Amino acid sequence: MGRHLLRNTLVTGDPISWFLNGIISNPSAFILGQPGLGKTSLVHRLLAVLSAWGVVPMILADSRPDYVPHIRALGGQVITFSPGQGHLNPLDLGPLVASLNEIENEKAREIAIQEMISRRRSLMEGIASMMLGRPLKPHESTCLSVAINELDPELRDAPLIGELVDFIRSRPEVLRQNVLAYDDDHEYDQRLQALLDALINLGPSGAYGDMFAQPSDAHITPGVPVVFDISGVNENDSVLVAAVQSLCWNLGSATVSAEQHLAAAGKRKRRTYFLVMDELWRILRASDDMVHFIDTITRLNRGRGIGQVMITHTMNDLRLSKEYLTATAWGFVERSALVFLGGLAPSEMGNLEEVFALSSKEKALMTDWTGEAVVDPKTNKASRRPGAGHFIMKVGKNPGTPFVTQLTDLEFEISDTNRAWEMVK
Repeated sequence: MGRHLLRNTLVTGDPISWFLNGIISNPSAFILGQPGLGKTSLVHRLLAVLSAWGVVPMILADSRPDYVPHIRALGGQVITFSPGQGHLNPLDLGPLVASLNEIENEKAREIAIQEMISRRRSLMEGIASMMLGRPLKPHESTCLSVAINELDPELRDAPLIGELVDFIRSRPEVLRQNVLAYDDDHEYDQRLQALLDALINLGPSGAYGDMFAQPSDAHITPGVPVVFDISGVNENDSVLVAAVQSLCWNLGSATVSAEQHLAAAGKRKRRTYFLVMDELWRILRASDDMVHFIDTITRLNRGRGIGQVMITHTMNDLRLSKEYLTATAWGFVERSALVFLGGLAPSEMGNLEEVFALSSKEKALMTDWTGEAVVDPKTNKASRRPGAGHFIMKVGKNPGTPFVTQLTDLEFEISDTNRAWEMVK
């Protein structure tokens, strides 16, 4: 990972090889630090080494984009998605998921299909709640789940949003029973109008055109490094960004999970993946309920051969509107076996101490690393910020290891996060 700041010795460690060797109990990492201090560069180091060891990188929502050059350098797959360029059907989990019906063992096949049905239901509930700006009511959640399952009970042919809207509007008997409006059309329509409003907003007549209303243009190729370039999505539309982000994360996680189910049945090769979940704060700010969606997919990852790293700026990004939601979000950090702490403001220390044991020396280092760069009066150019590339690596509440990551020339070329500021000389 870099050079020890106090001993000048080599510092090593990553969530996957440490997990495989029994050093940590969960193949996951969390990176916290202020912008511009090297969080992305640290991820590039992990990607470069792990991919060389046969681990397949997956960056499923690259919003700047920071990781596209790296994935291209690895010969991987770049999928671009933005308004006017690319379609992503929220109900489509990819062609590999449909292959689960080929599993001969009835029990194993049923377990695999039910997992995917649960993933799709959780995702659609989260996106619908984002569109409404509130959680779904119990009858709305039930009817959404029943409607999707009626249209595609075995994940063979993913319906489109328009087909889902038409099915609900048709007032089928199975939905009447669940909405408790057996013979009263008016009551049925009234009870499900808000849910329909949310789904229509995702359709061609809604705010996002046909972005979510057409069949998906591209699917992930299993076993190949992949990045979803979503930099063309309007970052000022927090709901849209979070919806796209969640769709991409779910699609990648579902694809890998399906491959693992097929591998267990002897139909695919088993692989190890490394999932990068950057800009976590965006999805959490769009909807509190998305914390449950993230919690679900991250809990499933370990059992599916997926290591992961989650990245955000501060613990305040994980402080949500309700205490129980905050507790769930903070659980992301607590469950991460490896945590890398970069430069953070003094006000962050209280939040961190609720999760980790921090010494006064560790806190002093992290606050010192937030300083600005010094300008050379002769050249009028600034040096690197004093905390750039500096991190404390912690395992649980044990004392941390302070180190600085030193990038190679090749890593510098593919990890420049300031491309938007390049000027013609």
